[in-house]
Amino acid sequence: MLKKWLASVGIGNAKVDTQLENEYLVPGEEVRGKVVIQGGNAEQEIDQINLFVMTEAIREVNDSKVHEKVKLDSFTVGNSFTIDAGENKELDFQFTLPIHTPPTIGKTKVWIQTGVDVPNAIDPNDRDYINVKPHRNMNVVIDALTNELGFRMRKVEMEYSRRYNYVQEFEFLPGNEFRRDLDELEAMFFLNESRLEVILQVDRRAKGLGGLFAEALDMDENFVKIVFTNDEINAGTSSVATQLRNTIGQFS
Repeated sequence: MLKKWLASVGIGNAKVDTQLENEYLVPGEEVRGKVVIQGGNAEQEIDQINLFVMTEAIREVNDSKVHEKVKLDSFTVGNSFTIDAGENKELDFQFTLPIHTPPTIGKTKVWIQTGVDVPNAIDPNDRDYINVKPHRNMNVVIDALTNELGFRMRKVEMEYSRRYNYVQEFEFLPGNEFRRDLDELEAMFFLNESRLEVILQVDRRAKGLGGLFAEALDMDENFVKIVFTNDEINAGTSSVATQLRNTIGQFS
């Protein structure tokens, strides 16, 4: 009786550890692994185990920047069960990594957080940071910007967005081709199964007195959306670079 009471208030809880098969994950692809549960010093009932795909975004609150946790998706592993004191148990799982999972570039962090639903107990949790590569379609566009058009990636951050909840912003500096015309280029990517939407913020370089006034009034920045279908992405990096060049060139 005493041991069960201790377990119910969170003393001697079962420990959980989530282990993934792959070191690098790709949005839209399958994730495989197992949850390892080690019993504590008392028998314990576990209603369910939840896996949460998490990231964090910067949000400005009262002129200060704070990091807010963002849940991308969640998955349930197994059914309710009882684990005996000292028992070891493994539960295999698989799920599809959400296609909108941001790649872990720059300051972007993504992790799998494990939550154990234990009746009347303090929920233990397990956070495992993961490496996420860009989705292939996103990677083609980034490759076109950097290797074909000469932009240099300067910063990547997750930021709060009133419209989208969060966005991952890529900030690029222009190379030789656009150096005279642009101060910087920012890109945001929105993926689905059939196409990739890219929102570009083109920051033009101030030219002449009119340009200086525009810069002072933040009128030197332009937003444009360009959509790539899967077929256009499959046409290759050079073809994508041509579309990007034509779009960006309108603001040069």
